[in-house]
Amino acid sequence: MSNLVKVCSTSDIEEEDVMRFDHGDSTYAVYHGPDGGFYATDGYCTHEKAHLGDGIVDGHEIECPLHFGAFDFRTGDPTVAPACVKLKTYPVKIEDDAVFIDLS
Repeated sequence: MSNLVKVCSTSDIEEEDVMRFDHGDSTYAVYHGPDGGFYATDGYCTHEKAHLGDGIVDGHEIECPLHFGAFDFRTGDPTVAPACVKLKTYPVKIEDDAVFIDLS
């Protein structure tokens, strides 16, 4: 069973950019990849508690603004140290030009 939550309009996130999204007691990062796809991960870096919404998107990577570790936001895999613990990722659905994440 899915738990789709509307984040924003597709036009609210430019290509190769990231947006912070808070819902309840949790925070997420939602990305518009260079391939036109949309992706979502937990909002905080797994190395230190820096919000990835303040980071820099480069291709399919998000660079943490604190210590410059990076993750592939499609898979959550760390790609640049000091990031070494995988980010949790969430399925994204686009419907009627709106971005939804599945928080199931």
